[in-house]
Amino acid sequence: MVHINAGIAGLVGCLIVGPRIGYKSEPMPPHSLVMTMIGASLLWIGWFGFNAGSGLEANAFGALAFINTLTATAAAGATWAIIEQVLHKKPSLLGGATGVVAGLVAITPAAGFAHPGTAIILGAVASGVCFFFVTTVKNRFKYDDSLDVFGVHAVGGIVGAIGTGIVADPALGGQGWIDYTAPVAKAGVYDMAGQVVTQLWAVGLTIVWTSVVSAALFLALKHTIGLRPEADVEREGLDINEHGERAYNL
Repeated sequence: MVHINAGIAGLVGCLIVGPRIGYKSEPMPPHSLVMTMIGASLLWIGWFGFNAGSGLEANAFGALAFINTLTATAAAGATWAIIEQVLHKKPSLLGGATGVVAGLVAITPAAGFAHPGTAIILGAVASGVCFFFVTTVKNRFKYDDSLDVFGVHAVGGIVGAIGTGIVADPALGGQGWIDYTAPVAKAGVYDMAGQVVTQLWAVGLTIVWTSVVSAALFLALKHTIGLRPEADVEREGLDINEHGERAYNL
């Protein structure tokens, strides 16, 4: 839900703010692929603590969340690179890093529930769906999502949240759910269809709530203090205009 919330809010924001000056007419590549790789690597390492540590217990479930965070994410990164190889004949570091983030997002809700084998499938599927949104959907609708927060975080979160209802099924090696309301905690009866419907309700509610609240906040800011700088300031850069310094001296 965290990633769906961030992704939907980001989409609403970029639609209301509008595209950057020069978007689609000037090249805007990442300024440093080295820093991109460093950031993605640190993110992956930190995510182990996030997923495996969320249960606050050093037990089998924590170990399962740890290994699923590894397998699903590796599958997602490899899938993105393979898709680029097939379509463009050149896998890229930026694409691989993007696939890694998509995998991390997608496996998070399922980390403590999925079998490592189905975690691999979930990561690969999420990577493919995110690739489609980042490349095809964004280009089709021309919204300026510079960090692909919608295409990776929102879409990856949606795929992961819905997919959790599938991969958690004990029939697929998943952990099912524990009925803690019983006098003695025991495994509950798992209904895949019912759980997927529950996941869909949660995803839909998050999308609607975030869309409405984000739009209200962005519009309020737009019509009061404003959301973006003057065109000349935007062209020159916010580092020097807002902070009086430059990030790089070239």
